[in-house]
Amino acid sequence: QVQLVESGGGLAQAGGSLRLSCAASGRTDGTGVMGWFRQAPGKEREFVAAITRSVGLPGFIYYGDSVKARFTISADNAKNTVYLQMNSLKPEDTAVYYCAHAPNFCSDNACRQDGLYNSWGQGSQVTVSS
Repeated sequence: QVQLVESGGGLAQAGGSLRLSCAASGRTDGTGVMGWFRQAPGKEREFVAAITRSVGLPGFIYYGDSVKARFTISADNAKNTVYLQMNSLKPEDTAVYYCAHAPNFCSDNACRQDGLYNSWGQGSQVTVSS
């Protein structure tokens, strides 16, 4: 099992930026995927971004359509930390953001499914004012 601790988030104005961090501990070596999801009040959980990791292969990155070209996911493997840089924020980005981990390699569609992930962070509130 992997433990995930999120930090960052908070309040931003529309057009501003925030960065989320997710520090992983436990069995994080080898193949896997780290993802970010978000859930707004009254809405279903939504895929935001994912980055894969596989020994000897480059990582693949996927984004949800609503955040593409505005958000950037990155990983510092030495620190076992994944980041979500959020730029050009919109009020509709307001949600609780969760990082998640799965010990599997996944392709595009599979990485977007929250059922793939078996470890979740505690969630970080992001609020964007207009």
